[in-house]
Amino acid sequence: MGRYAAVDLGASSGRVIVGTVQNGKVHLQEVARFPNNPLELEDGLHWDSVGLRGQVEAGLALAAAGGGLVSAGVDSWGVDYGRLDAAGELLEPPFHYRDRRTDQAPEAFFQGFSAAELYRENGLQVQPFNTVFQFTAAAGDPRWAEVVDVLLLPDLFNYWLTGQRLAEVTTASTSGLLQIARRDWSSAVADHLHQVYGLPTPRVLPRLVEPGTVVGTTRTGLFARPFPVVAVGEHDTASAVLAVPAADPDFAYISSGTWSLVGLELEAPVLSESARRANFTNELGPDGTVRFLKNVMGLWVLNECLRRWRERGRRLTVAQALEAAARLPALAYVVDIDDERLLPPGDMPARLRQLAAETGQQLPDDPATITRCVVDSLALAYRAGLRQACDLSGRRPTAVHLVGGGCHNQLLCQLTAEAVGCRLVAGPVEAAALGNLLIQARAAGDLTGDRFDLRRVVAASTELVEYRPGKLGLGEDRWAAAEARLERGRGREKAQW
Repeated sequence: MGRYAAVDLGASSGRVIVGTVQNGKVHLQEVARFPNNPLELEDGLHWDSVGLRGQVEAGLALAAAGGGLVSAGVDSWGVDYGRLDAAGELLEPPFHYRDRRTDQAPEAFFQGFSAAELYRENGLQVQPFNTVFQFTAAAGDPRWAEVVDVLLLPDLFNYWLTGQRLAEVTTASTSGLLQIARRDWSSAVADHLHQVYGLPTPRVLPRLVEPGTVVGTTRTGLFARPFPVVAVGEHDTASAVLAVPAADPDFAYISSGTWSLVGLELEAPVLSESARRANFTNELGPDGTVRFLKNVMGLWVLNECLRRWRERGRRLTVAQALEAAARLPALAYVVDIDDERLLPPGDMPARLRQLAAETGQQLPDDPATITRCVVDSLALAYRAGLRQACDLSGRRPTAVHLVGGGCHNQLLCQLTAEAVGCRLVAGPVEAAALGNLLIQARAAGDLTGDRFDLRRVVAASTELVEYRPGKLGLGEDRWAAAEARLERGRGREKAQW
């Protein structure tokens, strides 16, 4: 019986979960949960890296106090990074991906390196916060001369725990700095950043490792008894997709949380011009896999609405908002949930009403209707993303697996089954942490086999809920009409590169 600790850092909260592997199952116990609040500093929005580091170490100490740990692993969101100087200290708290300094960075980068050329290298959807564009936006900072290493967030925590500076490939694949087909740093991108912007690439990019690699042992004195730290699928979606309880390769997934990731697991990237124009992403997964997916704005939009309503004195829980929304008719109001104006914090209800107005819809300013609009629009975006993924890859899944916090949202799950016209299996909720633990247990020998062997462990360890289309009586014509509504009178086109 092995005990493992998963540090799972999300954009709004973090947690430390202990997994015990016994009799072909993984039993989870949350030992610590803590908020992850950004810092507004003079130069922009940052992560509270000092506070997070303290919380992670305290959580791991609690995990270790419950009995010996075989190992620990860290997963988090991608793209953001810390810059280390010669003394191994951070030059500043890592910037937050929602900081606006990168808004015009893609246009600047593409003046000398075409979007088509970049896609052939990194296979990524163009998002202004991709690390390559964060580098571009920061090119004028003279402190680059002091930088010895750049570590993406989970690699930075591994460094703090062990003193070792490595880069794990699933997280690195979100950066835009990787040659995706080779699973290695892109010399073409690194040379462009160096020659045009004077950035010290590739010198500051650490050695890459695959999931399952032992990074090192915790620093002396950090915990009562040292334990190994394993490079897991450090991008949280990589770990979450590993924990999809699918029995065969013909499945689609939706990782539903602050962000939603909608796509397929493939054996090779799809780097076609059609995939680039559709703004699809190829990210790396464990066991040589590729996650072919589209980023969808996710439950961030609803959470930000709830925050705004609280500021106005209207305190609603997610459950209360969804219960009221479920009583309203479906697809009465829909918006483009991926509109870039929904990315930063702010008055989200007002932004949603503006988006609706641009397509001829007068969205009422009440929480139930706005919540319904968000959930319906998410399901519509999931439908579009999965259909595009299938068309571009030539795959036809027999089931859709929804994992993450969105599993709790029964309205969203049923709507998604209706939208995609396919059986939907919801669970596990703690998919990222579970995938993190599976990689550790296999590295230690407590579990064996390929990714589908690990997924059988997930299925045996998790209570799954199945949703089938037809319950809500929403025919194909209703979904097609909602899609057409978004195309009529669209007020603003998305940037194209």
